[in-house]
Amino acid sequence: MRDLGRIKTVVVKVGTNLLSSKTGIDKARIDDIARQVAHLIELGYNVILVSSGAIGMGAKALKHNNPVKHIPLRQACASIGNPLLMTAYQESFSKHKLLCGQVLITRNVLNNRTGYNNMRAAVTTLLQLKVVPVFNENDVVSTSEINNVFGDNDRMSAYVASKIDADLLVLMTDIDGVYTGNPKTDPDAKLIDEIPELTNEVFGYAKGAGSTFSTGGMKTKLLAAQIAQKGGCGTIIVSGYEKDALIRSVLGENIGTYILPEKRLAQRQRWIYNTSASGSVTVDEGAEKALTVGHKSLLPSGIKDVSGVFNDGDVINVKAPDGNVIMKAITSFNSSDLLRIMGHSTKDIAKMLGDVPKVVFRPEDSIYIN
Repeated sequence: MRDLGRIKTVVVKVGTNLLSSKTGIDKARIDDIARQVAHLIELGYNVILVSSGAIGMGAKALKHNNPVKHIPLRQACASIGNPLLMTAYQESFSKHKLLCGQVLITRNVLNNRTGYNNMRAAVTTLLQLKVVPVFNENDVVSTSEINNVFGDNDRMSAYVASKIDADLLVLMTDIDGVYTGNPKTDPDAKLIDEIPELTNEVFGYAKGAGSTFSTGGMKTKLLAAQIAQKGGCGTIIVSGYEKDALIRSVLGENIGTYILPEKRLAQRQRWIYNTSASGSVTVDEGAEKALTVGHKSLLPSGIKDVSGVFNDGDVINVKAPDGNVIMKAITSFNSSDLLRIMGHSTKDIAKMLGDVPKVVFRPEDSIYIN
């Protein structure tokens, strides 16, 4: 048995393969997932569901049998598939006298501090009411062109787990866990029971794509586990075809692959770490030393270059003189003002901009990037 510590909140991600049948929704699979979630709730756990499948279900409803790559078609399939998916979940959870509520998000919701706080408050309320939140990316409006996509629901589930202080992320897929090779083609491939550190070697084991309609694969699951690790959240990758896989995973049985958590960062630091940078500043050698060795605030005088368009309160990357990102931070200035005052001393700033902050950011509003 695994010692998973004091688990209270669990995020469960269900992959497209598990939910799809040749005709659309695998209703028996959804019934089984709802049964396991209901059992965990009875045991006192908070359970949040992140469900793929909307695009695939919409595509099958349209009798579209090929991968959905064209963005407008993906959006149309998501629009059709989302209500089909939620109807199936509502029917399944109702058998256990439970309600579920849909939470559609884009990357911008988590990047924006106000949007994130509102989402977190709504999810907390749903859990207090014993309602199962069912997350999915809002594929109807999210596109890579405007940089508000997660890319896949594996990583989205990890961001959700990190930002709501979940204790465990369970990625339910169509494979037993992480193997040392491809078990379908390599007879010597072995299942890894536990991964304490996600090294390049571990990532080297993950190759291949997901199903026709999914966007994930084992690599995306390891990337998700890496995100969850920073939030102090462990991850279990397990086959959803295994009987009672979710219940057994949460209760500590040695099933699937368990990726250990790291020490949990403070909530504000996790938000900074997992928020997409809106731009960047490059600092000189003196400022780099002050930030990394002295743990000081960044002054405008230490900035050599400003890149991107951002507002005060946005998260930005901080680059060393060689161009490597050393930190992420919440800036007190917008990009236009920083371009004006970079390289200037503190006493000059008041003359140029009036009554404004004296530092670009303080240590408590930043995090180092390894």
